[in-house]
Amino acid sequence: MNVRIEPSWLHALESEWDKEYFAKLTDFVRQEYATATIYPPAGRIFAAFDSCPFEDVKVVILGQDPYHGFGQANGLSFSVNPGVEIPRSLQNIYKELQADLGVTPPPSGDLSRWASQGVLLLNATLTVRAGSAGSHQGHGWEEFTDAAVRRLAEEREGLVFILWGAYAQRKGAFIDRMRHCVIESPHPSPLSASRGFFGSRPFSRANAYLASRGETPINW
Repeated sequence: MNVRIEPSWLHALESEWDKEYFAKLTDFVRQEYATATIYPPAGRIFAAFDSCPFEDVKVVILGQDPYHGFGQANGLSFSVNPGVEIPRSLQNIYKELQADLGVTPPPSGDLSRWASQGVLLLNATLTVRAGSAGSHQGHGWEEFTDAAVRRLAEEREGLVFILWGAYAQRKGAFIDRMRHCVIESPHPSPLSASRGFFGSRPFSRANAYLASRGETPINW
């Protein structure tokens, strides 16, 4: 199957391309883009991988679904395009970043600057229908992104996995805590941020772990 994705990920995930679920997923996604408004734009479906090659990954932040509003989703979890109003979950992420590291919240919600430093911003489901949250769940994306997380967990050492909320924590439950740093807290959404996300200090904890292994910390 001809999949357009960053070469190191093309190799890392080569066992997935010919599986039955991926063929069905591909057919489903193609049909959806042909008949409905789907986010992100088709060329950005694999943006998380394209922005952060396999060997460059230092930190993984797991999301669930792309944003389903007009112009929001850009293929990176929690990120939106420049000029788009910053979603409330990302506003809370920025608030925690300021409390944790003193970083003034930027005017843009585009997190590509994180991705370029080795932060894999990966949603569990990589596409969604406009205005219909969760509409592409259960069609195979979860199996595909599980495989990506598993490759990282099994083939790399010393990564930081940031798991916000119960969904991400279930998805990352198999990660070996002896080989990697796993940082868990409630989700940054307005419904749960005050239940333990605020004050969890994920950014300084991630950087402290990276520094302890001689890695360059992330400039958050």
